[in-house]
Amino acid sequence: MHNTHIMKAAIVMEAGKTPVYGDFREPVLTDGLANGEVQVTVSAAALSNVVKSRASGAHYSSSGQLPFVVGVDGVGHLADGRRVYFVLPKAPFGSMSEKTVVRPSQCVFLPDELDDVTAAAIANPGMSAWAALKERARLVAGETVLVNGATGTAGRLAVQIARHLGAKRIVATGRNTEALKEAIALGADVIIPLGECGAALEEALKEQFHGDGIDVVLDYLWGPSAEQIIVAGAKAGKDTVPVRFVQIGSVSGRDITLPSAALRSSAITLMGSGIGSIPMDRIVKSIDELMQATVPAGFKVATRTFPLSEVEYVWTATDSMPRIVFQMA
Repeated sequence: MHNTHIMKAAIVMEAGKTPVYGDFREPVLTDGLANGEVQVTVSAAALSNVVKSRASGAHYSSSGQLPFVVGVDGVGHLADGRRVYFVLPKAPFGSMSEKTVVRPSQCVFLPDELDDVTAAAIANPGMSAWAALKERARLVAGETVLVNGATGTAGRLAVQIARHLGAKRIVATGRNTEALKEAIALGADVIIPLGECGAALEEALKEQFHGDGIDVVLDYLWGPSAEQIIVAGAKAGKDTVPVRFVQIGSVSGRDITLPSAALRSSAITLMGSGIGSIPMDRIVKSIDELMQATVPAGFKVATRTFPLSEVEYVWTATDSMPRIVFQMA
């Protein structure tokens, strides 16, 4: 016997189409319990690039099942009233709905002082920096971090998180010079405008890679600036402690041209950070640590909230600053 209860949700009806606000069947808890899943009553879910690309079917982790509810993560309550952040609900259910189902191992309990909207907004971009620094780069307190693309939501959080995790010096790059200046207030020591990624950038990077050097690069941009950073790191050639270059996002382009000599002539290590390169339990652990640290460390994330009913209108707004969070009620 099937539960025919209906809930409101943001639904992709056809591949590549904007989600619509409408009715969707509630997840049947009896089915879920058989697989060890729990039902979450959702209160808030953020709109991120990964949500948009999964909804369009373009993301490498898309399931391809239609119709489906959008949203990869959110904040809500379990049946016993405890508040959780959850990630990757069971398809075809997503986080942008009144209810969803998820494995308990993909939930973290939230501290009382952290509000729903901040938790939903900070989870994905904050986790990307936290996991990249701790799980991939294995940052050691006292090292120097370069954040390539420090003006977006994720990059701004990366500066704050690198400082919190013990970076001695933080270099921030970005295309928007005005926004880049704000990185200083968030904890950056040096800012480098990217401009046209030419000789001026080469000179600025050379200066940073020599002297004490750069230990870790968090790259949110890829494209020409990433090329120049890799080459600058190779030319600086510290063979004792390799530069750990962590690729996280590709705002400036999907591909780069990489001279083979850049890898042969230095001890640079290239790696990625994301769903797939880090086991799910380590991603959840990173999110848990981030959530516990957010209020005490004073991490700042700019947010705008909308009711879920406005999903069609908001979806086409391209600006990811500030972070958009849908509230279910």
